[in-house]
Amino acid sequence: MISKLPMHMPSLYQCACAALLAGLLATAPQAGAQTAPQGAAAGAAATGVPSTAATPASPYVMPATQVWDMASDNGEIYRIFVSAPDKGEPPKGGYPVLYVLDGNAYFGSFAQARWVQDYLPVGKAIIVGVGYPGDKAWDVRRMADYTAQLREPLSPEVRPFAKYKSGARAPFLDFLTGKLRGEIAQRYPINLERQSLFGHSFGGLFALYALYERPQAFEAIVAASPSMEWNGQHILEEERVFRDKVQAGKVGATSRLMVVVGDRDADGDPESARMLAERLQALSGWGLRVRLQRYPNEVHASVPAQAANDTLRFAFTLR
Repeated sequence: MISKLPMHMPSLYQCACAALLAGLLATAPQAGAQTAPQGAAAGAAATGVPSTAATPASPYVMPATQVWDMASDNGEIYRIFVSAPDKGEPPKGGYPVLYVLDGNAYFGSFAQARWVQDYLPVGKAIIVGVGYPGDKAWDVRRMADYTAQLREPLSPEVRPFAKYKSGARAPFLDFLTGKLRGEIAQRYPINLERQSLFGHSFGGLFALYALYERPQAFEAIVAASPSMEWNGQHILEEERVFRDKVQAGKVGATSRLMVVVGDRDADGDPESARMLAERLQALSGWGLRVRLQRYPNEVHASVPAQAANDTLRFAFTLR
């Protein structure tokens, strides 16, 4: 579960030690580090040759992007990253939108993929990364936003995480489909009928929950390496309820679904993702469209970057 929940204590301890060591090495005095610049400066002064000091660096800002913080109705603060076309006319009906969970970690990959294809249909769209204030790739709050309440009695694998908040996925889904969607619609000309969602790991688990809970909320959903084993495989119970409703004709139109997995994923089970897609593909007669995308050489952490272009095509190319 380390890749799914980066706050796992042993891993964080090791990373913290490595970071501390790197910081100490970077700031410790080194024998030749000071003498060379001083010697060069002295030589320049003696010869009258102007010094060639390094040009000061500044942070890189990705083109055609914006970022702001906003609060949900229950007071949670989220950092919103947006990549949108900055020239030309929007498509008829407005821009389609893809919401990318864990925006701090993954927005950059999706925004860059959209920006360099701005002249293609997949580039005439808007990427919305949903993350948290701060510069960390992941925030512990993702556990609450993406998961159900931990089940009692706690299984051994989830006991270390019981001290963290969980079970806030319903209000988070309300935020995604309500206040945030309204804010994006105020700022950009968007197509409210073409809203898509991407989530990875815990985010992929949430993406499945969004499909089962609100099948019409998104036009397309991408669940990448979904953590279906979490919390005693509780998501499988929700899948069964969803399948029963679909087969009983109680759902109607649903989101299109793409399940993404890396075949070298040691933190998840590629076979579980395959079987999930197979089970849901059996609902095609009731209108559910499902695709399985496998990456033979990808591990858990590398799947999102590999999946960026396939996700854009799945979400933004009408079929």
